[in-house]
Amino acid sequence: MNAPFPTVRPFSQEKTALKVLIAAPRGFCAGVDRAIEIVERALERYGAPVYVRHEIVHNRFVVDGLKAKGAVFVEELDEVPDGVPVIFSAHGVPKSVPAAANERGLEWLDATCPLVSKVHRQAERQIEAGRHILFIGHSGHPEVIGTFGQVPEGAMTLVETVEDVAALDLPTDAAVAYLTQTTLSVDDTAAVIAALQARFSALTAPKAEDICYATSNRQAAVKAIAPLCQLMLVIGAPNSSNSLRLAEVAERMGIPAKLIQRGAEIERGWLDGVDTVGLTAGASAPETLVREVIDHLAAFRDLAEEQVITAEEKITFKLPRQLV
Repeated sequence: MNAPFPTVRPFSQEKTALKVLIAAPRGFCAGVDRAIEIVERALERYGAPVYVRHEIVHNRFVVDGLKAKGAVFVEELDEVPDGVPVIFSAHGVPKSVPAAANERGLEWLDATCPLVSKVHRQAERQIEAGRHILFIGHSGHPEVIGTFGQVPEGAMTLVETVEDVAALDLPTDAAVAYLTQTTLSVDDTAAVIAALQARFSALTAPKAEDICYATSNRQAAVKAIAPLCQLMLVIGAPNSSNSLRLAEVAERMGIPAKLIQRGAEIERGWLDGVDTVGLTAGASAPETLVREVIDHLAAFRDLAEEQVITAEEKITFKLPRQLV
């Protein structure tokens, strides 16, 4: 579950006090909570080492913490020795990966976010219905690779931009459906979907929004506080799609944004001429890092913290049956 919201300190009367608007919701989502708990419970059940294919979530602090407990992170299944359990990351994997694990007799646990798994099942249904899938996402992202691996080769085409839509070599009456990566920019995706709708007369949409609740909520929270700030700090890894999108949201509103992984990365000069800073965290960033960033800001200026709540999140996901 998400850590408790930080205590709001009274606003300082000193003119030099730096106001920090803290976005809520922020940080861990239900899928990340579940993935981390899967690794921790697997270590308790099987003992170290437990292998994890790809970073369980895109956050170095989290990964290093799990390494210290005995998790071993690898990029490919052939790096996993025989006779040890392996966990698949929250981003999802192609069908070929669990199939290969079964062939080797490896015990595996799937930490794929259930909302990503939902997209996988939608992809299968669209193929069964005879439709070609136009997948909106970022090339090379693990979630995209995993989703493409759910369907036969050539059955899905990646679309990243409106320009990509214009370049598609498909008739306007083609039987097509679109799906999306769960961690995209809500605004960017809406523009691409509009372009697809304008081009294809038989376009089928997913039954529900593919961009996950946590991604949408965190972007909405940034939109709420960005107009009140001169600087937005986003805690997240450079390979974290949802964290990058949070910084982009602020910048598109004309507010400079800095993507940071740890508090020590903050430079005093960033605060020159700034009286209000916005602070948020990507879905893979723990609350510990939020407090760390606030402590580093406090080393430069007196602070006045204010939390801006735009949504409440109470979603939880079940663990794999092996760990229940």
